[in-house]
Amino acid sequence: MAVIISLFNHKGGVSKTTTTFNLGWALAAQGRKVLLVDGDPQCNLTGTVLGFEGKDDFEAFYKKVPLGNLCGALGPAFNSTPAPLAPAAIQGTSRKDLSILAGHIDLATYEAQLAVAFTTSTALPVMRNLPGAAGALLRITAEKNGIDVVLVDMSPSVGALNQSLFLASDYFIVPTSPDYFCYLAVQSLAAVLPAWNLAAGPMRGKVGGLAYPLPDNGPKFLGIISQRYRPRSGEPAASFQGWIDRIKNAVNTTLVPVLVAQKMAVSEAEFQASGAMDTPYNLANIADFNSLIAQSHTHNVPIFALSDAELERQGVILETMKKSRDQFLKTFTQLGGAVAKLTGV
Repeated sequence: MAVIISLFNHKGGVSKTTTTFNLGWALAAQGRKVLLVDGDPQCNLTGTVLGFEGKDDFEAFYKKVPLGNLCGALGPAFNSTPAPLAPAAIQGTSRKDLSILAGHIDLATYEAQLAVAFTTSTALPVMRNLPGAAGALLRITAEKNGIDVVLVDMSPSVGALNQSLFLASDYFIVPTSPDYFCYLAVQSLAAVLPAWNLAAGPMRGKVGGLAYPLPDNGPKFLGIISQRYRPRSGEPAASFQGWIDRIKNAVNTTLVPVLVAQKMAVSEAEFQASGAMDTPYNLANIADFNSLIAQSHTHNVPIFALSDAELERQGVILETMKKSRDQFLKTFTQLGGAVAKLTGV
C-alpha cells in the first residue's frame, strides 16, 4: 500500500511547492514510483510540473481529462447524488516513475461542505463520509497505478480541506523559512494539529458503516525542512541560523510533545537513524534557490536536474550555478533517503 506524505505549513512563502516537486523527483530517482498531488486551489504545483502558462492551458486540460484533477475526481462524493469514487486519471512527467494528480481552483468550493462535516457530523451521519473521501481517492488511485509514495502539496491555510488532506496522510513534513512569522506558525500548529486529530473521531474506521473512513489515527510528524536562507561558506548565514535554531527549539519543546501525546510523531531515535542532515527534528537545510528557480520553472524540472544547457549561462556565472545545482542534488538525495527510511518505502 502506498504511503501518503503531506507537506503542510499554514504560513505561506516557505517553498513548499518547489520542495514537493524536488523531493518527489529525488524519490523517483531512488527507485520509488511517486505520485504528486496538488491540493492547493492555486495550482502552482500543477503549473510547474506540467508547464501550464495560463488559464487556457488549464481549461483545455480539464476539458480533455475531467477526472485528471483532484476536484473533478472527488466530485462523486460531494455532489447531490453521490456515486462511488473511481481512481483519478494521473498524468506522467518527464521523469520516469513520477506522476501528478493536478489541482483545480474549484477545489475550494468543497471547503464549506467539509467544514460542516467536521463540525456537525454526529448530528448528520450522511456527512461523515466527506472528510475521508480525499484519502480514499488517493489510495485507490495509488493502488491502480502501483504507486509507492504519494506527496500532497497543501495550501497555506487551516481550513477544512487541509484538515481532510492532512488526516488522510500517513506522515507529514513542515517546510519552514527562517523568520519570526514561521516561528509563530510552528507554535500555532501545536494547537491546530492535535485539535484536528481529535475532531476526526466520528469519521474514523472504528465507527463503522462508513464508505470512506479516515485512518484510525493522525499522521506522524517526520520533521521540518529549514529553507529559504542565504548561505555563507556552505552554512546558513548567522542571522538566518538564529531563526533556524529558534524554530527548531519551538518544534522540539512545543510541537513535538503534543504530537507525541497523540502518537503523531516518529521517535527521536527513529529520526537519528534515518540519515537526516540535521539533529531532530530538522530533516534538511536547503538554501535559497536564487536564479535556479526561474530555470526550473522554464524547463519544468527540479533545481538539481537542470542540464548545463538549461542553465543558459556562460563563464563564471555558469560555474557558480553548476556548483549550486550539484549541492542541491546532494541535499535532496539525502533528504529523499531519510524520508524513505523513516516511512519504510
